[in-house]
Amino acid sequence: MKKFVSLLLCISMLFSFASLTAFAKEESVDLSIAVASDLHYVEPREEIEGVIEDELYFYANRRAAMEDESGFIIDAFLKDCAEDDSVQYVLIPGDIVNDGRIILQQHIDAAAKLRAFEKATGKPVFVIPGNHDYGAGENDIKFDDFKELYADFGYDKALTVEENNCSYTANLGDKYRLIALDSNDPTKSTEDGMNAQKMDWVRRQAKQAEKDGRYPVLMMHHNLLDHLPVQRLLSRNFIVKFHYSTADLFANWGIKAVFTGHEHCGDVSVYTSTLGNKIYDFANTALTMYPIEFRKISFTDEEITYKTETIRKIDTDALTSVVGGYTDEHIRLMNEDFNSYALGFLKAGVKYRLLRSLKMEQMGIEESNPFYNLVNTAVTGLKDILEMPLYGENSVSELAAEYNIELPASNYKNGWDLATHLVSEHYAGGEKYPLTSVEVTMLLRIVNLILKDVLSTVNDEVFIKAANELIAKNDADGITKSIVKTLSNTFGAVKPGTYFLVALVSPLLYEFAYDSDEVDDRNGVIEGYNSSDYNPMDNVIAKISDFFATLSLYFSFFIEIVAKIFKF
Repeated sequence: MKKFVSLLLCISMLFSFASLTAFAKEESVDLSIAVASDLHYVEPREEIEGVIEDELYFYANRRAAMEDESGFIIDAFLKDCAEDDSVQYVLIPGDIVNDGRIILQQHIDAAAKLRAFEKATGKPVFVIPGNHDYGAGENDIKFDDFKELYADFGYDKALTVEENNCSYTANLGDKYRLIALDSNDPTKSTEDGMNAQKMDWVRRQAKQAEKDGRYPVLMMHHNLLDHLPVQRLLSRNFIVKFHYSTADLFANWGIKAVFTGHEHCGDVSVYTSTLGNKIYDFANTALTMYPIEFRKISFTDEEITYKTETIRKIDTDALTSVVGGYTDEHIRLMNEDFNSYALGFLKAGVKYRLLRSLKMEQMGIEESNPFYNLVNTAVTGLKDILEMPLYGENSVSELAAEYNIELPASNYKNGWDLATHLVSEHYAGGEKYPLTSVEVTMLLRIVNLILKDVLSTVNDEVFIKAANELIAKNDADGITKSIVKTLSNTFGAVKPGTYFLVALVSPLLYEFAYDSDEVDDRNGVIEGYNSSDYNPMDNVIAKISDFFATLSLYFSFFIEIVAKIFKF
């Protein structure tokens, strides 16, 4: 009996020790924050109105932003932060409202929500403006107005506030200091406003944090690192100028974690400085746009742990009491899974935006322009291929077969379905499609088809239009198309010239579809500011390794193309 009692006591002590260990680990967290960016609050309309041809998402817009639902999504986010005892602070890296340059009421409404949250929870909110939040025009809301409107959200707790912009610093807990950097240029719509004065201010604040025994955490609207392949070229207004040089300086000034928005994607990128210091740019999705997500991050000396939270429910009763026009189907789908509903909304909006951008008048090409027919032919061919079903009769697969191109089997309906899916994956982060995946294979082969079919059609239009008109009377294909199809079936799917074009495009498409930096975009653990495992030389080696891995990827594309051209 005594042995049995002793055994129970041992088991009890083990459980007690485990509980104490878990509690101690939880208590060791020095800082816990929630980060949501690009709230883009808009006052809801009295009734939703259709602008696109879509049975369900007829009220979607070109930005694919859920404007009428935005206030209720923000409410759901703040409710989550209020109910989570681990969240100590809330950070918002800009674009709090959508039309904040000119519509004061949006700021008033958004600030009221944040103020009510702070009052109810006692949890401080820290904001910094985005490019939608103030401007420099004659009738614009200025940066001084922004600081007054959001005085309760960082500026009231600030250690320093810049006079000529909205930057400030404030303490977060006992060990960290927030450097809230206004990265905007108020005279431009999206471009960053980084300059030598702002850089020097960051340097001084980071050094002061170090002197005060605190770790510097930076928040700004524009991205610090690439979250797209060669983002500085493809999406230059969304990333700071001289971003590698800036990242190098920030990292060497002791900044490890940076929280940004603007690109509307959930992506984490890492950069290793020349001195071997790592810096991580946590880009955040737009809260009111698919994937309707935000981050929670906890800090210890040794580790920074981050996870992605998804909003799957909003108060639809409150929504419909303010906004009319929703059908029973809308509300049913929202209540089932708001995130899935937002995905459909995004796809409809992205398609609408791309189709809109492909209109001749949108491109600024009038019928009197000598290139009108040429461009119109190319655009029409592109849209036709994207609209066609991928499989079955009169499909992309049938058209591809005419050029000896075989499409892999998949569940995608058409080119738009694939394209909008990949865009949604970019926004959500964690792009997971390797080179051998169905998605990348399909994407590259459709690009190949578009290059062949659309370009051959354009050649028909430009070079031998008159001859084609004669042949068309006999119900024959265009001359160039016939030649290209014959060559494709005789010598293979791709000609040397097309190989070259595909070689140029492929790495960009591949990098868009597959995030290869080995940093988890959604949930992960990275080294803390004072990690005992930190070794600068390891970081230098990792940087060199990453460089050669990227070089190897691009070289493999080149070798494959050359081999096919010369038939090795």
